[in-house]
Amino acid sequence: MPSYIKKALLDKRLVEAYHERPAYQRNDYIGWIIQGMRESTRQRRLLQMLDELKKGNVYMKMAHKVLKRYK
Repeated sequence: MPSYIKKALLDKRLVEAYHERPAYQRNDYIGWIIQGMRESTRQRRLLQMLDELKKGNVYMKMAHKVLKRYK
């Protein structure tokens, strides 16, 4: 994970919400963000990911039900 994404997750206190997502979603988010050609695109995508993690019921602008992991 690029440091700027990790920092954004830490700053917004969304690390736990990120790790509650299935691995495929975490991988999709990271790949989608870093593949943006322009810095403005990467920032817009990062903000979308953060917003969706904060809301908790959205993934890539689609309804999503978060299933919490139990240890």
